Amino acid sequence: MKRIINIIRHPRAAVVLHDFCMVVVAWFAAAWLMESASAISSRSDLWTLSDLSIVLVLQGIVLWATGLYKGLWRFASFQDLWNIARASAFGAIAIVAVLALKQGSTIGQWIPAALVYPALLFVLLGLPRMCYRFWKDSQVLITPREEGVKRVLILGAGRSGAMLERELRRRGGFDVVGFLDDDRRLRGAQVHGVPVLGPIDKLPGIGEAYHADLAIIAMPSATNQEMQRIVEVCELSEIDFRTLPTLQDLGSQATSIGDLKRVVIDDLLGRDPVSLEWESIREGLVGKRVMITGGGGSIGSELCRQIARLNPVELIVVDHSEYSLYRIDHELRSDYHDLLFHSVLGDICDPATVEKVIGEYKPDVVFHAAAYKHLPILQTQIREAFRNNVFGTMRVAEAAERHGVGTFVLISTDKAVNPANIMGATKRVAEMYCQNMNARSDMRFITVRFGNVLNSNGSVVPLFQEQIAKGGPVTVTHPEISRYFMTISEASQLIMQAAVMGSGGEIYVLDMGEPVNITYLAEHLIRLAGKEPGRDIEIIYTGLRPGEKLFEQLFHELEPYEQTTHEKILLAHPRESDWNELRVELRGSELAVKRYDTKYLKKALVRLVPELSKSSFSTEPAKVVPIYRSR
Repeated sequence: MKRIINIIRHPRAAVVLHDFCMVVVAWFAAAWLMESASAISSRSDLWTLSDLSIVLVLQGIVLWATGLYKGLWRFASFQDLWNIARASAFGAIAIVAVLALKQGSTIGQWIPAALVYPALLFVLLGLPRMCYRFWKDSQVLITPREEGVKRVLILGAGRSGAMLERELRRRGGFDVVGFLDDDRRLRGAQVHGVPVLGPIDKLPGIGEAYHADLAIIAMPSATNQEMQRIVEVCELSEIDFRTLPTLQDLGSQATSIGDLKRVVIDDLLGRDPVSLEWESIREGLVGKRVMITGGGGSIGSELCRQIARLNPVELIVVDHSEYSLYRIDHELRSDYHDLLFHSVLGDICDPATVEKVIGEYKPDVVFHAAAYKHLPILQTQIREAFRNNVFGTMRVAEAAERHGVGTFVLISTDKAVNPANIMGATKRVAEMYCQNMNARSDMRFITVRFGNVLNSNGSVVPLFQEQIAKGGPVTVTHPEISRYFMTISEASQLIMQAAVMGSGGEIYVLDMGEPVNITYLAEHLIRLAGKEPGRDIEIIYTGLRPGEKLFEQLFHELEPYEQTTHEKILLAHPRESDWNELRVELRGSELAVKRYDTKYLKKALVRLVPELSKSSFSTEPAKVVPIYRSR
């Protein structure tokens, strides 16, 4: 009974009741007009309740089927009038067909009425809707606008939207004129006295009608597909828009529900919030001395932030960049006053530095994030790639074993799978070395692979943003090129999770979701900057760079993988490599590094990673002719 009462009270029920009344009026009016014109004396065949029931049922079904009740009277448009016209015509046809079967020869008396009926119904259904809209529009137009106050539409009438409305009212300077929400049950409802005006797709029309200055997306739990759709609607509306922090942002204790931010590419390409087993992570890191190499970089600095929250006994950060080390040092000392923190300016390729740091601080866990990663540069710098990515890893791993470090986590890349470039190949050699060390040591050596990280130093997103700021063009190497992406915080948290999961020797692969087309990424970045791809900012295709693949892989064909206890961490079964052969090649390569013998290093790298022989060491850019341009 309660549910029936709620249905009756729903604004949609009033609309349906109105339309049914208009159907009755239109049918009887048509019958009366035709009777008057033809002077029919007997009206029994035109006014029977059974015929009227058939008219109501058939016309009601047609009205519902044409989508008339998906819209709101407040935003009645020509599309609604078109739906009414179709429903009136199709309803009349259905009524004639059914009554013809029912009455047979007597049908001729009311066929003229059935011809007049659709026109009357169109007027009776359409006119009230348009009058209502014009009346509401006039109300909006005469509503006084306070100087300096922004008219706001909140997208999302859930808990976050309600909290935001209260916060904006308390803060002042904002006038929340309405909510938009796709939940049909909320249509016509009010949140804190503010009406829910319609679905989010109606934002362009509603924003114009209410003269909105700002749209705020209040949906922290929205998926990236939902965010992409909502942002596209916001862009069509040409209204300035902001978003609330995501659930991950809110969980970082750095933001509040009232903090507004511009929509960034992370909001569109990030995935659902990562669910971590924080208890196991705390047990694995709390009370431990943790050392992070490359701690000033994108991944390294985020690891510092995440681990600092877990109250380690000591946190030791090593980086060879003075400025990067200064930034993370200043941040951690400002935010974590009780943290015992040491910053070390040094090169992991320097044996004396590595020996001194690990020997003095004796960390329990080492996260090895230091590496050269810029693919095009390393393609012509094989000596430095070998020296840093391979021998730097060896120096840290060997010193860690000598001083009794418990866990060594190598942060690797998807480019180490079937590598077609020097960067990926050197990271694969580092993986091979750590796997062999694990088999010959009491330490746990764990490898974690993942793809590109949004907004990391030297990544494609900052490059595109810089090109957009200069007015373009945005350069993409190939129309079909795609990459896996995840956010910096997601990657760092999953690295910590993998570090406490492994028993040693594993290669964990982070679930990167679906690959993202780079042209699609460029187009979204252009639109987020308030410009239109192909009109304001051009996209040009320059050709694949040496060693660059169209598509990256997360697993080698000889590395079968399986699920782990965490849904976003997969386990690859590593390929075995001969320890004696590996050591011989590395000794020869180390001498070649000292001699700066790049020819020897190229041959050694092919011997160590045979997949590399399929690619070319050419430093000339790939030729793609003609240069394609976005339209």
